[in-house]
Amino acid sequence: MDNDTTYLCTADETSITIRGKDLVSELVGHLTYTEMVFFLLRGRVPTPAETRVLDACLVVLMEHGLTLNTLTARFVASAVPDQMQVAMGASLMTIGDTFMGTMEGCARILQTGVREGGDARAYCAGVVAKFRGEKKAVPGFGHRFHKPDDPRSPRLFAIAEEAGAAGPHIAMLRILAEEVDRAAGRHLTINATGAIGALFSDIGFGPEVMRGLAVVSRSGGLVAHIAEERQSGSARLIEKLAKQAVQYRDPPAG
Repeated sequence: MDNDTTYLCTADETSITIRGKDLVSELVGHLTYTEMVFFLLRGRVPTPAETRVLDACLVVLMEHGLTLNTLTARFVASAVPDQMQVAMGASLMTIGDTFMGTMEGCARILQTGVREGGDARAYCAGVVAKFRGEKKAVPGFGHRFHKPDDPRSPRLFAIAEEAGAAGPHIAMLRILAEEVDRAAGRHLTINATGAIGALFSDIGFGPEVMRGLAVVSRSGGLVAHIAEERQSGSARLIEKLAKQAVQYRDPPAG
């Protein structure tokens, strides 16, 4: 693509054109928000199966309660109450390797394995051995709260299968899960971000856009958290509890 060209959008006095389609007559009222996200990224309208999978993933990523991510939004909203976008931006800046970043790492593993072909089990065993040798968790596995299994993952797999969109990346993830369990000597759940990495891969998204899709989803949930914070003032309560729980002490001598 030339650096002096965009294929996304243009506008004149009477019309707005997005990827070759007129916004008013061809997109508004014709595409859902989920379909529009896909259309902008991929340049074509998604199939019903692709829409269902992407929509399910965006719903799963949108909300997960009072986490460091959403508490950040609440604290900033309490400090800057009349600027919702500031609180949203502060929270979205916390999305990284700890929050939702493992979908990218898992997707890279799966897409490399599918692309290279060959013995999938041998490939997955090698991946697991590499991560264990580096004393690192395999991206997409384990959860500090959901045990023995993350309830979101099997539902996502079921939706992909019902839609006819379950493909080689989900299959590869299941083999990888068996090798993870075998090497660990115990069961480790496929977490939601691991499952989403596989589903996104099976509908054709590269790892480089997956964190952006997570941001798209989480933004909707943050609006709700900030709106609730304006009514409840929970950040002030959390501040009070923190002062009670975290006690000051003079530093040790020397």
